[in-house]
Amino acid sequence: MYFALMGKLEARRKGLLAEEEKGFTLIELLVVVIIIGILAAIAIPVYLNVQNNARNSSVQSDLSNVKTAIVAYQTDKGTLPPALDQATLGDYGYSVSSDNGLAYKATPATGATTWCVNGKNTKTNKAYSISNTSQVVEGACA
Repeated sequence: MYFALMGKLEARRKGLLAEEEKGFTLIELLVVVIIIGILAAIAIPVYLNVQNNARNSSVQSDLSNVKTAIVAYQTDKGTLPPALDQATLGDYGYSVSSDNGLAYKATPATGATTWCVNGKNTKTNKAYSISNTSQVVEGACA
């Protein structure tokens, strides 16, 4: 019985040694980690640039919507709005995204029709403007 048991153990040991080892070597794992690092180094800056472009587009969209609201208010009331706020222009479609700041410049004279609105996203700090005579342009009002 002893020899039979030892024979089976010896056969098992030889069987284990004869099998091919499975798994990844350290070099293979290192190559995969390096490739993932290279891909991340390329993808992250591209993603951040896409975010900034979206934020800048948000400012441009807000400025276009503000122009529509100002023109609608002016058509309805016959004068320029006294301020850019929800109370004054809310009925005319005025809304601003939370990260965008808008500054309103209007000629203070009664019956004036000249106005300009500056817009800037707080995260990108890129300025845009729109006026009664122009579409959205990069830079502040003149």
